[in-house]
Amino acid sequence: MNEYLILKTLHVISSVLLAGTGFGSAFYLFFANRTGSLETQAAVCRMVVKADTWFTTPTVIVQPLTGLWMVHLAGWPLDTPWLLAALLLFVVAGGCWLPVVWLQLRMRDMAETALAHGEPLPARYWRYARWWEGLGYPAFAAMPLIFWLMVAKPQWSF
Repeated sequence: MNEYLILKTLHVISSVLLAGTGFGSAFYLFFANRTGSLETQAAVCRMVVKADTWFTTPTVIVQPLTGLWMVHLAGWPLDTPWLLAALLLFVVAGGCWLPVVWLQLRMRDMAETALAHGEPLPARYWRYARWWEGLGYPAFAAMPLIFWLMVAKPQWSF
C-alpha cells in the first residue's frame, strides 16, 4: 500500500471515530440530562469526558495532520475552494468543541459533587448543559458537510 492510501485509511478511520464518538456522546448526555436521574447524569458525564479524552482528542490531532499530508502528496493548492471550505468547517467545529470540553469537565464535577452530597444539581449545571447543547449543533452540522466536501471535492470557482 502506498503512503497516500495509508494516510487516507488513517484519515477515514479517525474521521469515523471523531464523528461517531461525538454523536454518541452527545446522544447519551442529551438524553441522560432528561432522565431526572442524578446517578445516570453523573455516570454519563464521566463517560463522555473519557470518550473525548480517549477518542476525540487524538482524532482532532490526526485529522489535520493526515489531511494536510494527503493534500501535500496529491499536490492540491491550499487555496482550492472545497479544501478551504472543509478547513474552515473543521475550525468552526473545533471552535465549538473546545468550550464543550471545558463545559463537560465542569458538568461532570458538578454531577459527581451533587451525587456525593445527595444534593440536586446546581442551576449552573443546567446553564452549562444549555451552552453544551447549543455549541453542539453547529459543530455537528459541520461534520456531514466536511464529509461531503472530502468525498465530492466539488470544482467551485470564485
